[in-house]
Amino acid sequence: MPNHNSVPSLTRSLVAGGFGFSLVALCVFATVATGEVWLYRKLTVYGAYLFWTALFILLGGLALGSLVVGRWRLPKFYLLFGLAFFAYAFGWTALYFALRGFHGQWLGLLAGSILMAIVFAAGFRVMRSILKFAALLFVANWIGYFWGADVNDRFGGITGMLLWGVVYGLFLGAAIGAVLHYAQVQQWKPENS
Repeated sequence: MPNHNSVPSLTRSLVAGGFGFSLVALCVFATVATGEVWLYRKLTVYGAYLFWTALFILLGGLALGSLVVGRWRLPKFYLLFGLAFFAYAFGWTALYFALRGFHGQWLGLLAGSILMAIVFAAGFRVMRSILKFAALLFVANWIGYFWGADVNDRFGGITGMLLWGVVYGLFLGAAIGAVLHYAQVQQWKPENS
């Protein structure tokens, strides 16, 4: 059975999560940059967002799975990450489509971060960490999303969209890495035994 010492360090979790998920987001945003109109036409807007969510889950689970030890190790991590990212995507898209614009994006990021935090906290059985996880995810998500959007606006076109993906993925991935680290470390504290 793994112990506290087998959990990847916070530094490793931040770096591997950030860079790994940055590559994932780059791949997903590349499909947005080059195929958004085609996907909207073939799958509808909702189908395209579902496709992008599935792509994030497929690639993200692979990129982040090495940060998990014990019970949630791959391939089980795909289930947990899939539920967490789907909950995030559901919260984000529901509010974004309902409100649009900055308010829809901002509240969508908040709702998505909270839902992702709940799934990770429940999966690792550290429910008292929901607020901490949600704050980590929201702040990093907010910075990555809006800074990436600003970079996209500055560069425009395919380059801007790809850079948005890199920035967004770097921040959200680092936050997910931190959440995975803290969730696993919390499991080994005596009160969780």
